[in-house]
Amino acid sequence: MIVGLGVAVVLLGGLALYALTQGARFGQTQATPAERALVQVRAQMGPQGEVRYVEAGRGRAACGYAGTRGRREAVAFVSRPNRILMSDDPLSAEFAALKSRYCPGFDAKTPVIAVPPSGKS
Repeated sequence: MIVGLGVAVVLLGGLALYALTQGARFGQTQATPAERALVQVRAQMGPQGEVRYVEAGRGRAACGYAGTRGRREAVAFVSRPNRILMSDDPLSAEFAALKSRYCPGFDAKTPVIAVPPSGKS
């Protein structure tokens, strides 16, 4: 009986190790693409980075616009589980390829932000 239990422990340990090397996470929920994009944006732009618009792409990808809090400028991004690529990145051809592959309906042009007219009404 002890030998049988020992074999079972070794097999279960091997199965758990295999699952972990394949990316399984026990007891943890995966972040949504929008949550993951926010973490990636803040890693790139600093703690003031914010996601201003996000939409789901193919698979686990997300596309959207991000900027820095307090500034009007925004850049498009494609977020995948292990990488984010911004439209202002020097790898513009790679950004375009990722955008067409993961978010074909996403328009990556910088959005025009309407500014209310100043003055008296």
